[in-house]
Amino acid sequence: MFRLRATLFVLLMLLLFATSGYANTILSATLTNSQENPPTTPTLSTGPLRPASFGTATFNLNDAMTAMTFSATIFNIDFTGSQTADVNDNLVAAHIHAAPLVTPTTNASVVWGFFGSPFNDNNPNDVVFTPFATGVGGTISGKWDAPEGNNTTLAAQLPNILSGNSYINFHTMQFGGGEIRGALVVPEPSTILLFGVGTLGLALGRWRRQPGIKRDSRVA
Repeated sequence: MFRLRATLFVLLMLLLFATSGYANTILSATLTNSQENPPTTPTLSTGPLRPASFGTATFNLNDAMTAMTFSATIFNIDFTGSQTADVNDNLVAAHIHAAPLVTPTTNASVVWGFFGSPFNDNNPNDVVFTPFATGVGGTISGKWDAPEGNNTTLAAQLPNILSGNSYINFHTMQFGGGEIRGALVVPEPSTILLFGVGTLGLALGRWRRQPGIKRDSRVA
């Protein structure tokens, strides 16, 4: 009996943590060549294929919805212009794009740029740019503050962002319109929360079915 109650207590604590500890909105993106419109096939300037570029990004929209931080890790795009000998993979710009009717097969205008032009992470400038010490690529992070935007604001774009009508895009020398792209999506509910709800329900059902247990009449 004590062990069952202890288990129920731990599960309840997990549920409380999962439901109260994450007031911010977390989004993510997986960037690939195939999501570009049209899809891209990276090559060297001399013609042969070069390694496919790809990456991941996470976004954290604060509870007040007045700022959104992000961090992206990108592979096989040259962050310095000297990670490879070829120029085709050189990073030239990176942005968030959004529009009310944008789909995976259509393009949208830049709403916030954080590398190259337009550059909108400037009030203040929060960009941290870290090329890989070895290999090709790097990480970049920043924060979209309320006053910033490319002829728009974060508040104006939140309906697009939260409805799946936005994407992050990295542009290279070869693909000025974008080499890799990924839609900003809200992840599925927390695995901990789902596990906790299911396990708690099973434990309570088992406890109620056990013979010979005298339950406090005050417990419904």
